Amino acid sequence: METHWETHVAEKRKQLERQIPEHWRLSTTFLSSLPSNGHLIEADIPRRSGILTEEELDITEHYSAGQLLQKIAWGELSSLVVTTAFCKRAAIAQQLTSCLTEHFFYRALERAQYLDDYLKREKRVIGPLHGLPISLKDSFCVKGIQTTLGYVSFLANPPAESNSALVDLLLDLGAVLYAKTNIPQTMMTGDSENNIYGRTLNPHNTNLTAGGSSGGEGALTAFRGSILGVGTDIAGSIRIPSLCCGVYGFKPTADRIPFGGQVSGAIEGVPGIKPSAGPLAHSLDDLELFMSTVLNVGPWKYDVTTIGSPWQTTFKIPSLLTIGVLAEDPDFRLHPPVRRAMESAVEALTKKGHRIVRLKHDSARGVAYASRLAFQYFTYGPHVDHMAASGEPPVTSVTKMANPMFTGPFPVDKDLDIFEKIDALHNARKAYAEAWRKTWVEHGMDLILAPGAQNTATPHDTYGWPPYTVIWNLLDYPACIIPFGKASRNLDPAPLPLHDGVQPSYDPDVVDGAPCALQIITPRHQDEKCLRFSRVIDRDICS
Repeated sequence: METHWETHVAEKRKQLERQIPEHWRLSTTFLSSLPSNGHLIEADIPRRSGILTEEELDITEHYSAGQLLQKIAWGELSSLVVTTAFCKRAAIAQQLTSCLTEHFFYRALERAQYLDDYLKREKRVIGPLHGLPISLKDSFCVKGIQTTLGYVSFLANPPAESNSALVDLLLDLGAVLYAKTNIPQTMMTGDSENNIYGRTLNPHNTNLTAGGSSGGEGALTAFRGSILGVGTDIAGSIRIPSLCCGVYGFKPTADRIPFGGQVSGAIEGVPGIKPSAGPLAHSLDDLELFMSTVLNVGPWKYDVTTIGSPWQTTFKIPSLLTIGVLAEDPDFRLHPPVRRAMESAVEALTKKGHRIVRLKHDSARGVAYASRLAFQYFTYGPHVDHMAASGEPPVTSVTKMANPMFTGPFPVDKDLDIFEKIDALHNARKAYAEAWRKTWVEHGMDLILAPGAQNTATPHDTYGWPPYTVIWNLLDYPACIIPFGKASRNLDPAPLPLHDGVQPSYDPDVVDGAPCALQIITPRHQDEKCLRFSRVIDRDICS
């Protein structure tokens, strides 16, 4: 028997299904022909579907965002043609991976036509992102579009009456917004599933997670249904989907990209770890395109919390870098393909002449301690249960809700009153940051090379705690994910058992072919250097 909340969900799903044009829908016959192994990207579904023209396939597969912007500005491609191509591909991705929450394709096409008419009439672009389709995580508000965060109770909320600050900024720059992307219930797990929009699947292998909480962005970008997407990150929510789905992702220092005007579902204003907004893309060029374009327009004009510093380009990059290699934490053992990717990168960078500093494990500045300190921040203060109002159940990943406390005690006495606890957490975090400052200075490091996670994408609901990403949120360091290699049952045959039922096990057959990734980190507010150093690393590990 269908419950009250299920009725609301069914109505919402029918509404969204009607918004996909009939001629963009995959037939039942076609769906039955999908590969049983779930390797959608390898199967070249968009081409086989016949929904995209050859020109649309070319547009979505062979250009960067920067190249498309140039072609639109020069009149070689219209925004309408480019937007249509990505809307079609996003529609296919949605039908296969449940990566979208809201999609407003007709509205996007109208916007694209307006921009084409403006360019033809005025002989100039509206702004540096003129005509480029950009996707957004569901938490961003777009006027006239609903934001639910995957909570059934939020289906009763009206469409947004105003835009998030970043949405206004992107529109002023000339962007075309066409879809919002899926997230986990609560936005605090590594598996993007909720009771409204279902589970986002990884297009590399639908048996594996797409990550979270910006999992819809990761899947849509990997499927090339988006050339440039925007996610948010408080514990790895940009970087986890990026590494799971094999795309580039960047978590900036907090308050550099406008964050205001989003729906969070949490009580704001409580001292703690600040989230960041940032891009997911197919190249470092496009990550930097997003960052430089947004920062150079003066984001402080849109969001009172945003730092007013423009994108810096005047610094010089040394020809050879000093690279600190993060030590593996014994509580979070690296899976064989991740360890192989790290060692392969170190070997390649050593051959290029870079100075490698292998940092020793130190519990005072270790990954496990940082994870416990971050987790304690997440657990204090008031919490709102947005599920109880509708009667919906928690999804599996929320029920399991991984935490790092198997590695040791809370850093701060949990029985302190709230004011004492805030003060004690602040002092513990400051001491931790000071330990890392000394490490940077002692070794003269330019950057840290680290895994993005101890694992690749994992089977659904097994991602566990995100130790190798949340550490940099705690420190508020910028961090970039670079795809590098793939898991291989032949090269990485040794299974790794489950750690006390808390962290994911490694099964070489299950994750064979899953993307691997590296993470590049620099100190706070050195976002420009982080992306520039990432370019050097990306070049030298592959040449």
